[in-house]
Amino acid sequence: MRICYVVAMVAEAQPFIERYGIRKVEGFFAPLPCQLYEGEVNGVTLNVVLNGQQQGSDLVGCEAAAVATLSAIQQLHPDIVVNSGTCGAFREKGADIAEVYIGNGVMFHDRRVPGDDAWGTQSLGNYPVWEGSQALAEALGMKMGKVTTGSSLDMQPCDLEMIQKHGGELKDMEGAAVGFVCSLFKTPILYVKSVTDLCDSGAETFEEFSRNLHRACETLKTANEQVIDYLTKRVNW
Repeated sequence: MRICYVVAMVAEAQPFIERYGIRKVEGFFAPLPCQLYEGEVNGVTLNVVLNGQQQGSDLVGCEAAAVATLSAIQQLHPDIVVNSGTCGAFREKGADIAEVYIGNGVMFHDRRVPGDDAWGTQSLGNYPVWEGSQALAEALGMKMGKVTTGSSLDMQPCDLEMIQKHGGELKDMEGAAVGFVCSLFKTPILYVKSVTDLCDSGAETFEEFSRNLHRACETLKTANEQVIDYLTKRVNW
């Protein structure tokens, strides 16, 4: 069995990488910037694939996530992909900083494509998540929420309108892109997201994100330990 995490930022992945002592495989995806870490947990192969860096910063967003996910699936052939990272959420829906959620759905919130229903349906995405997501969340006592993805850290009024219309609860910059690629290969996708900022708090998004990033990544590490234990010991693959 092979579990493959796809993660955008070093800060999100490093506590998890250090926890399991998994090693970096140099140049595995060259010439792409994606980075591969590999190890073994409970007899299962564990991969962590980072989007990589360019111009000295982590590659965040849909394009980098799609490239990393495509490369990972084609070369590693995982049994499940886990998109783990940080996100925004909404205080009015009961979210709190550093709280970890399991995704129960995923879609884009900033792809405004006019046309008939087929165009609209395709642009939204609404890709399937792993069928065991709810059972995992219940077993681990974690909340669930729908992930919505856009290419910007901030949120415009039209984005918020789309999120509210479709029941979005967790706002990120990669999830739907990862889900799109997984849907093409019919690879199961699980979402594990930790809250860095509250979209309705009135605070400036980047400042709140920066202030809470370390704390959110620590709770994310703990949650991922629970997720890995569940996937390697309780799921009959």
